[in-house]
Amino acid sequence: MTTSWRMPAETAPHERLWMAFPRPNETFGDGEEESAAWAEVANAAAAFESVTMLVDPVARATATRLLDGAIEVVETPLDDAWLRDSGPTFVLDEAGRLGAVDWVFNGWGGHDWAAWDRDALVGAAVGAAAGAEVLPSLLVNEGGGIHVDGEGTVLLTETVQLDPRRNPWADRARVEAELARTIGATHAVWLPRGLTRDYGRYGTSGHVDICATIPSPGRVLLHEQRDPAHPDHAVSAQLRRALEEAVDAAGRPFEIVPLPAPGTLRDAEGFVDWSYVNHVVVNDGVVACSFGDARADAAARDVLAEAYPGRRVVSVDARAIFACGGGIHCITQQQPRTPPVEASATPGTVRSDPFRG
Repeated sequence: MTTSWRMPAETAPHERLWMAFPRPNETFGDGEEESAAWAEVANAAAAFESVTMLVDPVARATATRLLDGAIEVVETPLDDAWLRDSGPTFVLDEAGRLGAVDWVFNGWGGHDWAAWDRDALVGAAVGAAAGAEVLPSLLVNEGGGIHVDGEGTVLLTETVQLDPRRNPWADRARVEAELARTIGATHAVWLPRGLTRDYGRYGTSGHVDICATIPSPGRVLLHEQRDPAHPDHAVSAQLRRALEEAVDAAGRPFEIVPLPAPGTLRDAEGFVDWSYVNHVVVNDGVVACSFGDARADAAARDVLAEAYPGRRVVSVDARAIFACGGGIHCITQQQPRTPPVEASATPGTVRSDPFRG
């Protein structure tokens, strides 16, 4: 009998939140400001649910100093700290048993600045530590490249899973078949691209989790850049058109709720990709990005509070995280809560490669 796996919506109850702590590398430098930002996200999330933080031995002292004492620290070798991407995607089977999809991770398409020998092992290690059945996949993919509604719909972008540096033999049909097998996605909504800065040196080439998310079935929160001077003004319009033409797994057109970008257009590196879409949902709460723009930050909190009724929205200054190439959602990974089950987890098995030939 073939097991059917499904990735729950992020709004489903969590067992815990997984993160990884920054260590010195090209992305973070010495990392004091970045470490403080990562710790602030973890400490905010820990007020709502359990948090486990992977920490490289070289960063142990800094992590101990900055993290709330309630956060579980697991020492493990790391290259980077974007656990949404290097870690597993958690799924449940029909009986509520936990699985962990172990995607192939190759540094977002093999960037010359990236190292991933250690991070490529994190997905399986986290899955095993969580007591999950590890489900190997031969798809090069990252958790930031997918968003689901828990009912069969997945959002993704053409420039990530179809990136020839990631999956040179893949096409839409093969990607969709693998997402159906691993996360139970029966209907894919392909967006044409991501935000402009995400194609720069430290970018992911278009992760969807900075552009759009599904707070509840049939609704999409969409990043909206309202200033025509910013290149994402045109990108936002393009993404809106794509979503207006799409439906979800149930055949419903999407209600599109705009999340306007903050007023800042540029930093020292160029046009920013600051986005309130890149938040993480936790038990009874939302950890949201703030950007030092009091009016826009407050407006975003109001939108998120309406989109996630009954949850308290807490903002964390995400500018130091975005300067490294991502946001709050990018550094977190939720593990869904599971009911007690009698069957014990069993190791995953390697399957033939559906992305070649």
